[in-house]
Amino acid sequence: MGAYILRRLLLVIPTLLGIMIINFALIQFVPGGPIEQILANLEGNGDVFEGISGGGGDASFGSETESDYIGGRGLPPEFIAELEREFGFDKPPLERFLNMMWNYMRFDFGESYFRSISVFDLVMEKMPVSITLGLWSTLIAYFVSIPLGIKKAVRDGSAFDTWTSGAIIVGYAIPGFLFAILLIVLFAGGSYWRFFPLRGLTSSDFDQLSLIGKVLDYFWHITLPVLASTISAFATLTLLTKNSFLDEIKKQYVITAKAKGLSEGRVLYGHIFRNAMLIVISGFPALFVGVFFGGSLIIETLFSLDGLGRLGFEAAVARDYPVVFGTLFAFSLIGLVIGIITDLTYVFIDPRINFEARG
Repeated sequence: MGAYILRRLLLVIPTLLGIMIINFALIQFVPGGPIEQILANLEGNGDVFEGISGGGGDASFGSETESDYIGGRGLPPEFIAELEREFGFDKPPLERFLNMMWNYMRFDFGESYFRSISVFDLVMEKMPVSITLGLWSTLIAYFVSIPLGIKKAVRDGSAFDTWTSGAIIVGYAIPGFLFAILLIVLFAGGSYWRFFPLRGLTSSDFDQLSLIGKVLDYFWHITLPVLASTISAFATLTLLTKNSFLDEIKKQYVITAKAKGLSEGRVLYGHIFRNAMLIVISGFPALFVGVFFGGSLIIETLFSLDGLGRLGFEAAVARDYPVVFGTLFAFSLIGLVIGIITDLTYVFIDPRINFEARG
């Protein structure tokens, strides 16, 4: 197993490098760089994208001259050149990319162009919101969906299976943002009841509360956003669990185990569970990474939560490249490592799996 883990860790390097190269190259063709943003604001033109028309490219990542900057007309060329030097755009793209990757290898992600704070500190500042949505949504999805899926498999075709399938399909069909709006309208003072707060992770007097009061206040605030984040994953995971167990129940080893006189619980959790859960576990990285890093933008916006989803979106719009590339590198690395952990979980659940033998 050690050789397999070593191979997977070595594969992380070219995979991560490929992700960064592709995204860095794509940036070269995106109009409206950070310098254009600054010049547009200095000229009083608001957002730089209002002035982009046709063939302009990002001056900081292309071959344009100083006079090509939108909003730069009327400003001294020396001022624009100084901005280029300050942001490091006076160097060739290849040199900038190599410098960036060298810094990232040392986990130095630089400083945000527009927030005067390091990318690492900025991510740590937004992390609590994403941890809340990602962790609780994943836990609820697994701890509710797996038992429900098992029960549906055992009682396949019954009235319970029918009406729960209908409810699950309806839940899957409802987009997360629409379900979030429904929760706000019903329970956050939108039109009916005001049982839950509409914004933030904690109340304004959170520091003055007792320990129990802080815990209750925290769960009071996260109830609606977590429910909205969980709805689609809950439906998918429940049906996946049911179908996986149904497939195993029909196999010969289950019939043999029952013929030996083993109880239904022993057969279900001692034999079927280990085999059926493999496919369920395989979806964990996609679910966790998706909710944790990228799936919470709309939810964060609706509930006024300042997390990583909004950070990534705002950085992309503002062309805050250190934040964009720093978070991309860190999250890609985390996603690749989680993939390796998932493979190790396979072996833990079913020791018969041997990745080294397959290699």
